[in-house]
Amino acid sequence: MSERIAPSTRASSRTVSPYLGVVTVFLVCCVVSLESAAKENNDPAPPPELEQHLAAIAGLSRPSPMVQIPAGRFLMGTVRKDDDPFGLETQYDDTEFPQRRIWLDAYTLDRDEVSMAEYLAFLYRQGLPVPLKLRHLIWHLIDVHVLPDYVMARWPALYVTWDEADQFCRTHGKRLPTEAEWEKAARGTEGRVFPWGADPPTPDLAVFGLYHVHQIPLVAAVDSFEEGRSPYGLHHMAGNVREWVQDWFGPDSYPLMPERNPQGSEAGRYKSVRGGSWRSRPQLLRTATRNGATPATRSPNIGFRCARTLSSNPDDEIIDKANPADPDRAE
Repeated sequence: MSERIAPSTRASSRTVSPYLGVVTVFLVCCVVSLESAAKENNDPAPPPELEQHLAAIAGLSRPSPMVQIPAGRFLMGTVRKDDDPFGLETQYDDTEFPQRRIWLDAYTLDRDEVSMAEYLAFLYRQGLPVPLKLRHLIWHLIDVHVLPDYVMARWPALYVTWDEADQFCRTHGKRLPTEAEWEKAARGTEGRVFPWGADPPTPDLAVFGLYHVHQIPLVAAVDSFEEGRSPYGLHHMAGNVREWVQDWFGPDSYPLMPERNPQGSEAGRYKSVRGGSWRSRPQLLRTATRNGATPATRSPNIGFRCARTLSSNPDDEIIDKANPADPDRAE
């Protein structure tokens, strides 16, 4: 099944009957929901010894360094291209139009996705339950795959809702990035196709295109894959897990957004997620590809990272300066 959750107007080169698509998605979602509910109701609760592992993983929490993204304009979105329907530079769908130069004030963004350890530590501090799906996953990894706590601690947070991601960032004095902030950090100022440039994704650049019969996430540590970093040095801006951002997903938000510091649609049904995941096809790893999910979604494919408005007092920030190499060099 496709990873895409939010509906959109597909580009003409990849168009199918909208009515057939809606009915098919509805039926598939119903079947998957029923199967998931039955599975959760029938699965026995993980044994009590899981608790010591959850606590141990949470105890390994350490925050990501933050990277400064300088103020200025960048290319956001995509120029329509219809002569190469399966090319990686071709739009994924019509929600990427038009390409515009957008101004963003300076901000900082987590270099790494929020880790599993950080997420569990947050849940404990807030008195929130560990999601049942995550409990089952962690126990399966321990019991069947003999995965040690320190390995799972550096995995990205999984099965986290948008509200939990938003609350996590706020309790740490941060916030979720806007969609524009996320895209600039992923592609630089001149519209890179992927965080590393124009070359197609390969297994040494990103975690993508993987499959597990039981949907066990095949993810990597949040601070890994140096060769696939963005122009500003951020890890996993393509692949590993898709990432919640602040904006509501608006299929027509790009032509309507202001030219300075856009905040996205004021309301909607879906929150935007960006970046592709361990399951994604290469097209979904493009820095311009957009996607969305309902805020209550818990998925093994969605995590997040946090942003912060740049303070005028440098002592208020823990900043890992961006790579001194020119991030705007030609592809």
